[in-house]
Amino acid sequence: MTDIQSLSQHLLRAYETGIGVAPLTELDPTLNIDEAYRIQLDFVSDCLEKGYQIVGKKIGLTSKAMQESLGVNEPDYGHLLNNMQIHSANPMIHEDQVIQARVEGELAFVLKEDLIGPNITIDDVLNATDYIVAAIEIVDSRVADWKIKLEDTVSDNGSSAFYILGDKKFKPEEIDRIGVRMELYKNDELINEGNGAAVLGDPAYCVAWLANKLYEYDIHLKAGEVILSGALSAAISAQSGDTFVCKFTEGLGDVSITFE
Repeated sequence: MTDIQSLSQHLLRAYETGIGVAPLTELDPTLNIDEAYRIQLDFVSDCLEKGYQIVGKKIGLTSKAMQESLGVNEPDYGHLLNNMQIHSANPMIHEDQVIQARVEGELAFVLKEDLIGPNITIDDVLNATDYIVAAIEIVDSRVADWKIKLEDTVSDNGSSAFYILGDKKFKPEEIDRIGVRMELYKNDELINEGNGAAVLGDPAYCVAWLANKLYEYDIHLKAGEVILSGALSAAISAQSGDTFVCKFTEGLGDVSITFE
């Protein structure tokens, strides 16, 4: 029988020491997705007891390539806490804040109304969205060397770490969320690019999927929450001294992060 609390504490040690740990799927080969989400919720409950607050959710595995690499056919998600936001006025991360960070560019939906599954549609998402902004997500794995299976990243809060929101806010009807393009630069070199269609055809579809998935765990998306809808291109590894800039079309502007 899977020991949810023990596996949650196993990941917590990586948070506390800054040293990656063995995959949970090696410690418990029987670990399944439902148990992995319960481990994630145990971690979140521990954070809430320490005084942190939930401010949103992130969606991962939104590209077919990533899903195929892990042998799955749907995205996953994690919780965003109030200590994860980095403000655009001072976009820096210190080396000791991450273990093995990677950078992604994406769109963030900020809600003005609750979204409660199980039958949420894209139109419901758009009607409940206050505004959309450009964003960078810094993902990180507490599992050493990113040696993960789906159950590992789900347990590890969807490999969440930090996020930064752009300053330019748009109502859903003001931008082409599917056609928007993003270029990701690392130290002034264009590394990759993508568009909104790369996120399972529509970033708003991913938010609808999340609202419906959360229903299975008696959780819903709340007004005011930030929803990171999924990477528009592949995540890029970051080291100390690197600066990343994600440049978005549709007037969304640039978002940057520097690793000190």
